[in-house]
Amino acid sequence: MIRRALLLGALLLPMTAHARTKPKQKAQKPAPKPAAKPAPAAPVGPQPLKEAKTQLIAFNASAFPYRGTVPDTRKPFLDVRNGTRRGHTTSRGDVCWEDTTYSDRRSLLYLPAGYNPQLPSLIVLYLHGQGATLERDVAARQAIPRQIAESGQNVALVAPQLAFDAPDSSAGNFWKPGHFAAYIDEAAERLMRLYGDRRVGPHFNAAGVVIVSYSGGYLSTAYALMYGGAAHRVKGVILMDSIYGDEEKFAAWAAARRRLAFLLSAYSESTRDSNTTLRGLLDKRRVPLADALPKTLTPGTFAFVPCGSLDMHGDFMTRAWASDPLKQALAMIPGYPMVRPPPVHGKKSA
Repeated sequence: MIRRALLLGALLLPMTAHARTKPKQKAQKPAPKPAAKPAPAAPVGPQPLKEAKTQLIAFNASAFPYRGTVPDTRKPFLDVRNGTRRGHTTSRGDVCWEDTTYSDRRSLLYLPAGYNPQLPSLIVLYLHGQGATLERDVAARQAIPRQIAESGQNVALVAPQLAFDAPDSSAGNFWKPGHFAAYIDEAAERLMRLYGDRRVGPHFNAAGVVIVSYSGGYLSTAYALMYGGAAHRVKGVILMDSIYGDEEKFAAWAAARRRLAFLLSAYSESTRDSNTTLRGLLDKRRVPLADALPKTLTPGTFAFVPCGSLDMHGDFMTRAWASDPLKQALAMIPGYPMVRPPPVHGKKSA
């Protein structure tokens, strides 16, 4: 009995040992580390300006000095001498001297904060009136850069110095055939340099132009449209109490570009008669006209907006049909997306 028990125990031992032995587990590979997130892609192409950029710089294609003749006459522009000084007799009989009045080659350039060279844009060519300087009147008193900034539009500003702080509307080199085209070409290059990236050169070369003329700037505007050599670049003309003659030139341009450009002429009693004359010339050419401020300034819009008495003329650029009228007019031009939010009420844009 004892021997049988031992034999039975011997047979059971391997089975018991096998039952208690655990199978070897395969070594587990470490879990793969999560892939690193890709770095955000760098912006492609020139980016919107973080801050506005302003520059006063001398142009080669400036309005002055001018050594030619007065158009439609054989009279030299500089018709007065006093020793080594040369001067011009204005239509009022005043003598303005070349060294103080007709020698400033500078233009004011301005790119507002948010300006985006990857979006459609306009170049505003601002032609100031008599008795003006770029710093005191165009930038400060008339607030042209601020109005452009507050319009929210993708707009660049170029404003040449015409007769410096003088009672004269002479157009200088803008009287010359092709000079307007040369000026706009140089303006595109100067704006490219101001922006700071050569890649935006084609952008400025292709940008449309809106001429904004105040008061005595009408003469430079008329000759730019008629003989400037780049009428196809002009998408519109905004006349701010700014027709004192040469109505035929404006009418000829409007008739030729009636489906491709716009004209907005806002006026006080100061230019009422000239605006009436221009309206009559456009009627003869069967150009459709509007007698009130339009909702938009689309191609084919030709509008005349009366704005009040003669005493408005001096402040017309800031209070014509509304406060800051240029800001409102630029926002009425379709096809150019907003690139900046409107300013907070009570604050002015830089």
